[in-house]
Amino acid sequence: EKRAVTQIGKDGYPDSIYINAAKIFQGLRTEKSSGKILLRYGDTSESPTVAFKDEQSRRVSYELAFKTLKYQDLLEEMLVDSKVYPSYSIPDELTSLLVVMLYDLQDRKFQNRKIFAEEELVAEVQEIGDYLYSYETKLAAALARCRIKHDALSIEYFVPETISKQEQRTSALPICFWINTFKISLEDVIKDLEVKGFTKVESVSDFEHYTYAVDQHCEDVLVFPSSLKEELLNLDLFADCKLLLQ
Repeated sequence: EKRAVTQIGKDGYPDSIYINAAKIFQGLRTEKSSGKILLRYGDTSESPTVAFKDEQSRRVSYELAFKTLKYQDLLEEMLVDSKVYPSYSIPDELTSLLVVMLYDLQDRKFQNRKIFAEEELVAEVQEIGDYLYSYETKLAAALARCRIKHDALSIEYFVPETISKQEQRTSALPICFWINTFKISLEDVIKDLEVKGFTKVESVSDFEHYTYAVDQHCEDVLVFPSSLKEELLNLDLFADCKLLLQ
């Protein structure tokens, strides 16, 4: 039985994704020197426990956390400049959640997010979401002031140079998927991909848009152009864990 991938991100995320992304971000965020601290993030002495519903939930949670990390300085400046932070109603333990949800809010151009069917709501996420929405005009204005201050055409300006260079290198690399041979054979994967318009080529040097190659050293691995990543992650092959992202 095929299982469709839930389309999330453009309209927001389920509450559990925000919670997990906030926990991941809490452990990854950049520690500031005492003179540069803008936000207090609560106790970080213990690593938080992160529980994922499935592989897609894990992937999306990490992606949201890393996107937030890229813009940590900008998001913190927005919160302080708009006077959304500090808030007596938001404890330090929820600061990471506040920053993660702010990244997502500005990424959606300050539009309301949808509530996902059959998703268990989390009180803290609902509280932070309502709090940010109540200040969305001030937050949008703060973002505009930050861009004017730094003469930035987009928020990409605020990505640290080291991360920007890493992303450029990564975007040029092909992506690999393992075939889960407990669930499907190479032949059946090839048939499924052909139905969806993909063409098999001999090597990565022959890549065009909808093409792929079988790894020369491991026939259980398929290689695709990096530009197809999002489309591939929305295939039922991935949703059913028949293809596993390397």
